[in-house]
Amino acid sequence: MVILIIIKDLIKIASNCFTNRIILESLKKSIIIILRKKGKKDYSFLNSYRPITLENILAKVLKKYITNIILEATEEYRLLS
Repeated sequence: MVILIIIKDLIKIASNCFTNRIILESLKKSIIIILRKKGKKDYSFLNSYRPITLENILAKVLKKYITNIILEATEEYRLLS
């Protein structure tokens, strides 16, 4: 029941983004965490670290939804060979 309400709201947000050609500022933000790789002798080199990006979960869901719409359109109209 709740999932249907969430899906409807996500569809409205995605449609609004398409129609107005805008992306909400909160969807553009992400957090990058730098982790040290284990077993490195010298941490003064950049390859001794691993960056991890944490994206906004709503942004991830919208990207997946939009990707599915584009994929369905390309298959329906045979836009890719």
